[in-house]
Amino acid sequence: MKEATYSRISEKIAETLEDRIVFGRYLPGMRLDETELAEELSVSRTPVREALNQLAFHGLISLRPRRGAIVTQASPQRLYEMFEVMAELEAVCARLAARRHDDEDMKSLREAQSECGRVYASNDIDAYYHANERFHQTIYRASHNGFLVERTARIFRSLGVYRRLQLRIRGRMATSHNEHAEVVEAILAGDSGLAAQRIHKHVIVQGELFSDLVASITNLGAPVNPRA
Repeated sequence: MKEATYSRISEKIAETLEDRIVFGRYLPGMRLDETELAEELSVSRTPVREALNQLAFHGLISLRPRRGAIVTQASPQRLYEMFEVMAELEAVCARLAARRHDDEDMKSLREAQSECGRVYASNDIDAYYHANERFHQTIYRASHNGFLVERTARIFRSLGVYRRLQLRIRGRMATSHNEHAEVVEAILAGDSGLAAQRIHKHVIVQGELFSDLVASITNLGAPVNPRA
């Protein structure tokens, strides 16, 4: 099997396992057996092993000698810290995008925004999450700073499952969609300060929203784990 195919399979497995952890099917301290997962998901052990390595990298599990993969748990403070750093990095991306975007970037941003709008109208939270991911990645690329893109995308992935869960909070998807339009407007106007301010507000999770996110995770019986 080609490496690209393995990568797609392992990514899908990782998403499945992430959901099971956050939604309480796998609780802190539970051991995830590589062989059992491969049999259940009807795949070889190779993509399962790669998926577990991804989860370990993001802090959802720990890989321990002779014990294998163990579901971990962390504090709400750590989760908040991750969102705080994410907001700062995205603010830098938006600031540079407002200064450096070209015609192709403008086209891509408008297309990404339109896609989010189409998905939002269907009220499909999971589909909106993936459209939202593409929207943010478009802004990263418009910064024309490869190192920044790489680092910001990595933390986005680390918080991905929580950003998706956040969209389930009442009214959050509508707010997110409206904030996208404001961010794009600032970037395309070349207002770097306003673009940074708006995307920072869009990404940061604080106050009632953060309390609702933590409560959602807790009520599901899952760990609050920000995936370092």
